[in-house]
Amino acid sequence: MALQPSLRPLIVAGPADAPHTLDIFVDYVCPFSAKIALVIDGVLKPLFAPGGKYDGKVKVIARLQVQPWHASSTLTHESALAVARVSPDDFWPYSLALFKKQGDYFDIPTSTLTPLQVRESLAQLAAQVIPRDKVDEFKELLKLKSTPNGGNAVTDDFKYTIKFSRQNSIHVSPTVLWDGLVASEISSSWGVKEWSEFLAAKVQI
Repeated sequence: MALQPSLRPLIVAGPADAPHTLDIFVDYVCPFSAKIALVIDGVLKPLFAPGGKYDGKVKVIARLQVQPWHASSTLTHESALAVARVSPDDFWPYSLALFKKQGDYFDIPTSTLTPLQVRESLAQLAAQVIPRDKVDEFKELLKLKSTPNGGNAVTDDFKYTIKFSRQNSIHVSPTVLWDGLVASEISSSWGVKEWSEFLAAKVQI
């Protein structure tokens, strides 16, 4: 599947030129997305890594799927895109950190906070993952522009992720595409057994 160059860090497993693609649409404040994120890290990445069973065969793209009924979803996704800009190698580690702390960004915990306060909290989380000298650059990317409705420095990347989901009619998180088609049988509860059977049927070694 297509991926604009600035979002190359969203390839979180396997080589960019792998013949097969798993697009996994996740939302940072979705508990089921958090489950599948742990599976990506613990099950899929080892299979697709150098020396893994499917080395060179499959790549995983973490597609950011904002769920607008959660007010903080936009802010969390913007923060991940900012990390992808300032410290590309830390995009996935930051994503995992965000999933592990997602309860801090649920509706009720953020209901009395301003967007600026939520962004500051996200900056504190990012500071635990990205290099110290990148934190100010991270914060700068999330500052609102001087025009009243101009967004911030990652707005264009954010729009790209939204448009990609919309044109592919993605509604729920997580949703998984295999080589561009929705694989509705895949569940966030899948473990080693289910993924092993799925990949064995799909990939020629």
